[in-house]
Amino acid sequence: MKDYKHVIWDWNGTLLDDVEIVIDAMNNLLKRRELPLLDYKTYKNIFTFPVKEYYEKLGFNFKVEQFEELATEFIAEFNSVKYRFKLFTEAENVLNYIHNMGVSQYILSASQEEELNMIVERLGITRYFKKVVGLNNHYANSKVERGKEFLSILNLKSEEIILIGDTIHDYEVACELGCDCLLISNGHQSYERLEKLDINIANSLSDVNKFIHGASVRLF
Repeated sequence: MKDYKHVIWDWNGTLLDDVEIVIDAMNNLLKRRELPLLDYKTYKNIFTFPVKEYYEKLGFNFKVEQFEELATEFIAEFNSVKYRFKLFTEAENVLNYIHNMGVSQYILSASQEEELNMIVERLGITRYFKKVVGLNNHYANSKVERGKEFLSILNLKSEEIILIGDTIHDYEVACELGCDCLLISNGHQSYERLEKLDINIANSLSDVNKFIHGASVRLF
C-alpha cells in the first residue's frame, strides 16, 4: 500500500455492522404497506445511492407518500431502542492498528451528522478520529460535496488519502475527491456488484491490514 497519511472511513456497513438492522427496519415499513419484504441477498443487490432510487425499487409510491416522510419514518425505526448497534468484530483492532501507524483517520458518512457523532461516541471509538463528518439531513443523498468541503477545510491532499467503504457510491466519492479507494464486500452491496469496478476489494475489515502490507488487490 502507498504511504498514506490519512484514512477516510465510510460508516454504515464499513465500520458499523448494521445490514441486518437496516433490512429489519425497512421490512417494518414494507409490512405496514403490504409490500414484498426484503431478504439479505435482494437487499445487497438493490441498495443504492441516492437512496430515493432504492425506495422506488422497493415499491414505495411517491405519489401517495413523499420520500422525505418515508425516510424520516425509516430513521425513526432504525434508531429505535429495539436495535443494538455494534461494530464489526475486527473494527477496533483495525482502527487501533492504523492509529499506531501515525495515520490520521476520519469518518465521511451519508448519515445525519449529529446522530452519527452520538453513535460513534456511544460505541467508544471517538478517540480514533480527527473528525466525523455527515450530512445535515436523513435523506442519504450523495456525500460528494460534503467530502470536497471537508478536504478543503482540513487542507488534506487527495494523493495522501485512501477512502475505505462498502458501496459503489464510496468509489464514486473517492473518484470525485481524487483519492484511492478500498471497498469491503460484507457491507451494503454484494461482491458481484463491486467486482465490476476497477478497484481494490477486500472480504472484510480483517483484510485491511493485509492490504496495508501489500496483499493482492482482489482479496475475495
